[in-house]
Amino acid sequence: MPRVKRAVIHLKKRRTIRKATKGYMWGRKNTIRLGHTAMLKAGVYAFAHRRDKKSDFRKLWNTRINAAVREQGLSYSKFINLLAKKKIQLDRKVLADIAMNHPKVFVKIVEAVK
Repeated sequence: MPRVKRAVIHLKKRRTIRKATKGYMWGRKNTIRLGHTAMLKAGVYAFAHRRDKKSDFRKLWNTRINAAVREQGLSYSKFINLLAKKKIQLDRKVLADIAMNHPKVFVKIVEAVK
């Protein structure tokens, strides 16, 4: 069997690990073994938190809508229920944006619902 020289592949692997762990703290940015595990864990966390981000934003939108609706004398749950009854199909993302950036328009939406 001919001899296999792996220097190029070996160095490329190390280089990609170093590039991926740039900015990490302690030995995880310098050491290949620690950097490799840190890189794998970072990928796992990124995968999981891409899903978590959806629920985090929904919580934020609900909080913003609740704050804006309470100023008008309604609770969040009653407001959402009235929206459904009046068949106004605005999602929470849009409602939260209107409540933050266009309060006058939001007041008109609340009045239409009441």
